[in-house]
Amino acid sequence: MPDKQYLRLLAEKFPNRRRVRTEIINLRAILALPKATEFFLSDIHGEYDAFHYFVRSGSGMIRMRIDEVFGNILTESERDDLASLIYNPEAEMNRREKSEGDFDAWCKVAIRRLLAICRIVSNKYTRSKVKKRLPELSSYIMDELLFADDVTDRHKYYDEIIDTLIEYDAAREFIIDLTETIANMTVDRLHIIGDIFDRGPKSHVIMDYLMANRGVDIQWGNHDVLWMGAACGNRACIATMIRINVRYNNFDMLEVGYGFNLRPLASLAQYIYGDDPCEYFMPNVLETNKYDPIPPELAAKMHKMISVIQFKIEGQEIKKHPEFRLEHRNLLEAVDFEKGTVTVEGKEYPMRDMNLPTVDPKDPYRLTPEEEEVMVALESSIINSEKLQRHINYMFSHGALFKIMNGNLFYHGCMIFNERGSFKNVEIDGKKYKGAAYLKKLDQMIRAARKKPEGRAQAEAAAIMWYLWLSEDSPLFGKDKMTTFERYFIEDKATHKEHTVPYYKLIEKEETANKILKEFGLDPQTGRILNGHVPVKLIKGETPVKANGKLFIIDGGISKAYHKTTGIAGYTAIMTSKHMYLAEHKPYEPLREDGTQVFHRPVMHLVHSVPERLLIRDTDNGSEIREQIRNLEKLYDEFVSGGIREVY
Repeated sequence: MPDKQYLRLLAEKFPNRRRVRTEIINLRAILALPKATEFFLSDIHGEYDAFHYFVRSGSGMIRMRIDEVFGNILTESERDDLASLIYNPEAEMNRREKSEGDFDAWCKVAIRRLLAICRIVSNKYTRSKVKKRLPELSSYIMDELLFADDVTDRHKYYDEIIDTLIEYDAAREFIIDLTETIANMTVDRLHIIGDIFDRGPKSHVIMDYLMANRGVDIQWGNHDVLWMGAACGNRACIATMIRINVRYNNFDMLEVGYGFNLRPLASLAQYIYGDDPCEYFMPNVLETNKYDPIPPELAAKMHKMISVIQFKIEGQEIKKHPEFRLEHRNLLEAVDFEKGTVTVEGKEYPMRDMNLPTVDPKDPYRLTPEEEEVMVALESSIINSEKLQRHINYMFSHGALFKIMNGNLFYHGCMIFNERGSFKNVEIDGKKYKGAAYLKKLDQMIRAARKKPEGRAQAEAAAIMWYLWLSEDSPLFGKDKMTTFERYFIEDKATHKEHTVPYYKLIEKEETANKILKEFGLDPQTGRILNGHVPVKLIKGETPVKANGKLFIIDGGISKAYHKTTGIAGYTAIMTSKHMYLAEHKPYEPLREDGTQVFHRPVMHLVHSVPERLLIRDTDNGSEIREQIRNLEKLYDEFVSGGIREVY
């Protein structure tokens, strides 16, 4: 029961019975609308261009709508062209301006076709909601054309609007606004199931895009938490984050996008490893840098320099936190500098690179004064990067370790099980947690770290984020160890192997998904689980559908780094009011020099259907609306009884 004070506040917005009745009618009508479309992506890894195309195209949903409207009217090629116009309007209009004899006539036809698609994708929303989403400068014209009636006398009115757009050279802007509206209306809710950062070069652009859009939530991935820990000042997270992005040649993002100062690192690397080819540290160049083209030879030296610093700082972190149980990963102290070997898990291996002049065998985890200067510079850059801190604040406010919505469960990595298939107990501060309680505790600890005052207190508390980056008991990592040191310094590839935790075998069984859903208070009969993290290797016969269709792994490898091993370029999931689809994507192709672009139509897999179309009343949003209606009805009763005075 809302108290009188709350109802009085509500009365300020709805000051009389007539206003209350109008709002109740509006809310009840909304409950009868179809559930809006939810869209799921995971493991974007800085690949903004592919990400933007997937979102812009609704992962094939817009193409399906085009077929729905124009399947019997336009040819396949014409429908492809209309889809291309929606996906990249600037490029398509530039192409048409060169190829069309009468570009104005083409614009008129394009506007009418786009309006038809826009009407279809907006039919799940109230007219009020549609109007709020229209671009400001085109809203009046677009509103008139979208809600045009079939009265004969008004056809001239609508024709005149379009003719005037052409006459005043406003068609281009209007077409762009129309395509933006179609893309925004196609997807109502965007779920990012982890790993926005690392590998690809445009994580900062992805974050800008997400922050400019409504209806976004994020389930943190291990790479996201690594950046969050770095933004809190944790040195192990900072060194690891810098190493990964130096490895992938992301200097434009680091130095231009976020304003990090890498000069001290570059200078020290050149001084220490000037004559060292650093052959095992050559960068993996997925895209060349436009603004900060670092030579590969220098990038390799920087890569080795920050790797050694990382291993030292990790050693310090491990000794500082024995509760993390990571002592077996302290490998610098296992190096025999006289024999040129390292002992890993009781076995001795030859080191393929023994040029480690900054490592003191007697105190291997101590930073040299010069390495300390590098870390101070990096810490300062990261803590004082306004853009990074703004992005990370958004990650905290819009993110979580898991999310429950409309009876379904989303998380990035895995659940921690033992070999017997039971939830594993993990000890934190003398108390054991498992299952949902474990994820809730970790989520709480991550948020608590950000709330600490800036400085050493926050950096120390953020050690939990570094732990989640690489621990066997991390629900974001899902492997028994992270073999970064071995991959750099040991030739024997057997030492590079990282074994997955029991979860990834257990989820082949439906009973595992049922157990997880019950653990989070969800109905196993209707609930579904979506997670990412582990790329699905389609070329090896793997499938994203697990647990008899109750669990879906949608990381198909959007990152260019995975294309050779997966055979595809990612999965996305779409939940409409009737169906759930998995869209299987081919690698994204950028705009060609001649102005053309190939958009590969994804393969749409129907993986689930509901007996009856879901309405808003069947969703979490519907529950909130019903609560609003109940409160309005109580306010109405107060007006009737005279408990609260009406204002007219």
